[in-house]
Amino acid sequence: MKTYSIGIDTGGTYTDAVIMDAQSRRLVASAKALTTKGDLALGVGEALEKVLVSAGETIDRSAINLVSLSTTLATNALVEGHGSAVGVFLIGFDDGMAARTQIAKAVPSAKVFRIRGGHKYTGQEQAALDTKAIETVLANEGANLDAFAVASHYSVRNPNHERRTEELIHQITGCPVTASCDLSAALDGPKRALTATFNARIISLIVALEQAVRSSMAKQGIDAQLMIVKGDGSIATAESVIAKPIETILSGPAASVIGARFLANKADFVLSDIGGTTSDIATVINGWPKLNEQGSEVGGFRTLVRAIDMQTFGLGGDSKAEVDFEGVVSLGNNRVVPMSLLAHRWPHIVDELAAALTKNKGMRGATHYLLFPEGTEPGVFPNDLSAAEKDFLARLKPDKPTLYNDAIYGAADRSRVTRLVNRGIIQESGCTPSDAAHILGLQSQWSAKGAQLAFELLGRANGLISADVEADVNRLAQKVHAAVAGKSTRLVVETLAGKKFADNDPLLSSVANNTHRVSNLRVSLVPNIDVIAVGGPAGVFYPAVGERLGCEVIIPQDAEVANAIGAATGSIKVQSVVEITRSDAGGYLIHTHEEPVACSSGPKAIDMARQLAHDRAQAESELMGGHSGEIEISVDRIDVPGLDESISLVAATVTAEVVSKVKEG
Repeated sequence: MKTYSIGIDTGGTYTDAVIMDAQSRRLVASAKALTTKGDLALGVGEALEKVLVSAGETIDRSAINLVSLSTTLATNALVEGHGSAVGVFLIGFDDGMAARTQIAKAVPSAKVFRIRGGHKYTGQEQAALDTKAIETVLANEGANLDAFAVASHYSVRNPNHERRTEELIHQITGCPVTASCDLSAALDGPKRALTATFNARIISLIVALEQAVRSSMAKQGIDAQLMIVKGDGSIATAESVIAKPIETILSGPAASVIGARFLANKADFVLSDIGGTTSDIATVINGWPKLNEQGSEVGGFRTLVRAIDMQTFGLGGDSKAEVDFEGVVSLGNNRVVPMSLLAHRWPHIVDELAAALTKNKGMRGATHYLLFPEGTEPGVFPNDLSAAEKDFLARLKPDKPTLYNDAIYGAADRSRVTRLVNRGIIQESGCTPSDAAHILGLQSQWSAKGAQLAFELLGRANGLISADVEADVNRLAQKVHAAVAGKSTRLVVETLAGKKFADNDPLLSSVANNTHRVSNLRVSLVPNIDVIAVGGPAGVFYPAVGERLGCEVIIPQDAEVANAIGAATGSIKVQSVVEITRSDAGGYLIHTHEEPVACSSGPKAIDMARQLAHDRAQAESELMGGHSGEIEISVDRIDVPGLDESISLVAATVTAEVVSKVKEG
């Protein structure tokens, strides 16, 4: 029986959806909808509806057995400071450990409670858990908090105190609780505490998104397994991700890697996923992306979440493009709403741009509008905004863009705009590479007229427009296009070389600028593995990158929806780690998610740990919706040199890993 999978990806500009034939692994239909940052579920629902309409009567909706979602929700929410009011219990942490969590800086609103307890490195109790103190805190503060995180000293050696605290919180408050030992097996208690805090903060958001997606599925008559892409490129059931939403950091970029591998059928390559907001670049070896073993970063804070080793740069089709009076183009790291999109969405913008060209002043600010993100509920703002910020937002038109200069009354307002834009509460418009592509005929989905007028205003404000307006506007658009191609070339070369080059490095600059010459030296830098580009703007800018690198950049068919294809074709990947340490009482201790298990000899400890790791990996794979699959087990051991293996063991880490497909039905 023919079955189908649906993949959905929420990007900075677009939400993409695809339908894949699960048997032939063929793309059946694809669709795009604008991402509604104010409420991601709206864009997801629209994309789902559009892709089903595109597929028409060719598929039976009852044959759809999987819907898989890659989402920017976790990353964006944490960077922008959204989420639940969180209480954090630090058990057995001294002053230095508590400070190293950086919770006060990363989540200033979190309430942190220090509790006596915790364990030693061996898993033995260092102090009894002060349950009375926990009960007092919950009685006094529980009503003001929505979620909790618990981190106990050496809980990965013995989780007992985290488990007991978790039980008390559930009993007294009924709120969701994140235990740090469930997120990482790393010994670093402060980082585990911060990771758990981040996780607790966003559980309610991922629950709301999951419910909204299920509602959209029900509306479309789809009864299927809902999966979510994790930051390591694997997928898991929505139910399992709800408990660990922090694992969806870099979900979108991870999906792009999996999608590119599927589309290009390559095992070793450098990938660039260029979207509206960012360029995400990663290396894939033997068919799986390299993982950042140090843990991914969120808003400058290092977590213990395993995610792909991908570098993200503020370079995309919607990067702000500026030019000086000498015609030198600079590309900002920030995303703005392209003028072509603004004019497409609100056609009256074309008339306003044309009118600005008839005036002798104000051209520099004529393309600078402020607007609310798609999906924002009018008049509903975050509670933590100041009265002055709310008053400022009330000046903006709720249903269309407001000219920046009409809304700004002084320097304080300019600062407010910066803060509100950084939090994603409002957006700015401006000239972008996407506008340049519309002028050059490389893109056509939005208003080319709006792009042309905006670039003419940009050029006139800097004295770059002569009597031949059309030629000068095209020349300016070509410069913006070349700037994107040059910067993209730099990023690919640095990824291939595994090092950062100076901005003024003459050899790299000659390649990025497409001159290929330094004095009497001919310069070329040629990749020795494939370069693949995906994302909406890939076909616009990456042929020029290939020209600079002297190779053909592979831009697969359907590259513009690679992320959604990655979501639809992903695999479940589970890793289970069991540690072995020497016991003070003699013999060994095996550390699992329960209290340590004693074992008399090294060989027996290794055998027991292998079995425990195997069984846990198999159970978790099935819990995440996969088959049991083939389980690979590795043992990393430390031994005393020169002794027989039966008595030489000091410590060991046993890792079981399984990769499997989603169960059908």
